[in-house]
Amino acid sequence: MRDKHCEDHSSYGLENHGLTNLSDVYWNLTTPALYEQVIARHEGSLAHLGALAVRTGHHTGRSANDKFVVEEATTKDQIWWGKINRPYSSEKFDDLHKRMALQLQTQDVFVQDCFAGADPNNRLPIRIITQYAWHNLFARNMFIQATKEELVNHVPEFTVIDVPRFHAVPKADGTNSETFIILNFEKRLILIGGTSYAGEIKKSIFSVMNYLMPQKDILPMHCSANIGANGETALFFGLSGTGKTTLSADKSRVLIGDDEHGWSQEGIFNFEGGCYAKLINLSPDAEPEIYGTTRRFGTILENVAMNAADRRIDLFDNSFTENTRGSYPISHVPNATRGGQGGHPKNVIFLSADAFGVLPPIAKLTKEQAMYHFLSGYTAKVAGTERGVTEPTPNFSACYGAPFMPLHPQRYAELLGRKLDEHNVTVWLINTGWSGGPYGVGERFKIAHTRAMVNAVLNGELANVPTEKEPFFGLQIPTSCPNVPTEILNSRNTWRNPADYDAQAKKLAGMFAENFKKYETETTAEIRAAGPSGN
Repeated sequence: MRDKHCEDHSSYGLENHGLTNLSDVYWNLTTPALYEQVIARHEGSLAHLGALAVRTGHHTGRSANDKFVVEEATTKDQIWWGKINRPYSSEKFDDLHKRMALQLQTQDVFVQDCFAGADPNNRLPIRIITQYAWHNLFARNMFIQATKEELVNHVPEFTVIDVPRFHAVPKADGTNSETFIILNFEKRLILIGGTSYAGEIKKSIFSVMNYLMPQKDILPMHCSANIGANGETALFFGLSGTGKTTLSADKSRVLIGDDEHGWSQEGIFNFEGGCYAKLINLSPDAEPEIYGTTRRFGTILENVAMNAADRRIDLFDNSFTENTRGSYPISHVPNATRGGQGGHPKNVIFLSADAFGVLPPIAKLTKEQAMYHFLSGYTAKVAGTERGVTEPTPNFSACYGAPFMPLHPQRYAELLGRKLDEHNVTVWLINTGWSGGPYGVGERFKIAHTRAMVNAVLNGELANVPTEKEPFFGLQIPTSCPNVPTEILNSRNTWRNPADYDAQAKKLAGMFAENFKKYETETTAEIRAAGPSGN
């Protein structure tokens, strides 16, 4: 085993992770050095203006059905077991780990020692060991880099071993396929195999933070965050495709982070050191900050189409997937804070892309409604995005991030409720989806209008605006908003036939009620009553 760049690595060696007899070990390579390795190993190509174009093969997104958590004494009574957190045996994990280590013998590996958590008092030392150089660059982009002094004494409290070319044997290993993402909280180790989708690395560490942070009375959140000129922090919760990254990347505000944060007694802190933005149909006019990163050295472009002759990318080409992604260090965003921290928020925004065309573009929530919608975590899938989806389908994901939540959603909801009370936070629901009809009939809200609504919220311009109560969900809709046409504020008014809207609203309200049944025994009567009435 030969160490490369050995002056920049910890004395805590890879044998501590069961890895021996390796070939070259590349420790904490810089971005240019990793570029050289990626290109030399034919893992990716240099795009016009310096980004790195890579492919992830047949896995172009997360493999939700292939994620497991080892069931052992410390987790047995803590984990929210079910379809999201599937139990896995310690014995099978150990066997898989040994076989993975055997396959890596005589092979090169890449190591990044870094941190999750920008708050020095609450950060987690981690180690990412990868088979691919570009996966190591992804880790370098996405997590918080250690200083040279910190690298020398770095001892990881959680480690990821990521080997895409190692495949499980489902019958023997008890997995659902050859792909696996397995978290072992007792051994502080994560094994990833059978997939080249780099997002599994990022989200597995997010799952770890979601397990550890509540033990410190810190709320982990699947949200973006930014700071206004007045110093006030705002949070944007939302599932993929709702505008979480787009709306937080505002040149008039300072970006804290685009996806994962903690809310401690001191305020908000980013879990990451980079961003992982969806790029499909990205517009330089509507999303200039994110668009600019796609032309930067250090950015990884996942499954983005590129002309082989002139190396120019096409962000509107979905030949490989709708889920094209860009991974880049947060320093690529001109107005991002390098410290990754902010104060307690005054406003929290829940984002939903409602493809049914029912929810209003903006509504002010009561505390109980906020809790109800946080537990519901609603957005919708549109027809054509998945095989067999021919009409809008609801997607309820508790806490706006259920796939990454090891604990019961009520645990996170209780933390949120306390934070809202302690800091007198106002919560808003913003629909970035459709109006005038469902997907295929109506039109999606213009980004300019959504930004105007967000700005009005954060500038305090809606604080004293009268509201009207929407009958199906009980939402309070502002009767006016600066730079937004009044006629679009009540979605019912945008439908050609109001009776069709009423039928659609009743349908969606019923879906909410059916989904919420799983939380009825855990929540108060006031929270249950804050849901849709379906009238």
